[in-house]
Amino acid sequence: MRILFVAADAMEFRGMVARAGDVRRQAFAAEYSQTARIGGHEALFVANGMGWNRAAATVAATEGFRPDAVVSTGFCGALDNGLGIADVVIGTAVAGNGREYGARAVDGGRHGVICSIDHVAQTAEEKRRLRDSGALAVEMEAAGVAAEVEKRGLPFYCIRVVTDLAGETMANDFNGALREDGHLDTMNILRGALYRPTHRVPELIRLRSRCVRATEALGEFFVGCRF
Repeated sequence: MRILFVAADAMEFRGMVARAGDVRRQAFAAEYSQTARIGGHEALFVANGMGWNRAAATVAATEGFRPDAVVSTGFCGALDNGLGIADVVIGTAVAGNGREYGARAVDGGRHGVICSIDHVAQTAEEKRRLRDSGALAVEMEAAGVAAEVEKRGLPFYCIRVVTDLAGETMANDFNGALREDGHLDTMNILRGALYRPTHRVPELIRLRSRCVRATEALGEFFVGCRF
């Protein structure tokens, strides 16, 4: 089976790449693109920044790969208090961009609706409101991927891993640091963190550690995943 995996950042693929074979760089129109074999499947990993539009454009730019299925993957924020760091979330549907897209489920992880929005959900209050809509987790790319996949009539999956908890409010302003190219302005974040180091610097260190745990959990999951 040929599977296209779409994420926002190359870091989200590290656990998968570490467990994959025959990893090779490719020249698709994305900032990061590599083919590999994982879990018995031929895969294309692509990452091209945060947000619906960049994710949708990535799917369109990789048509030459001719996938049998497409997976929106990477990090997400928990909306359910029962989710912990590095827990894998399987989308049964993706709610975003004014509608709901169907998603196929696989065994393992927690199953539920994944909310796809156009910004980082930074506060516990916003996460609570999103949870009231019935969603289990929140992220920023899946609706864009789902819309493009729907045009092509391909099977769509949304499989994510948790890096921040439902009850947490972020001290750093990640939305203020989000650039038009879909990436975070690192210097902007660091300047803000140094302005209020007591809370913001420890949060950045903690988030980095969580992302490492999460990408390892995601890689381990995909090795044994049956699509």
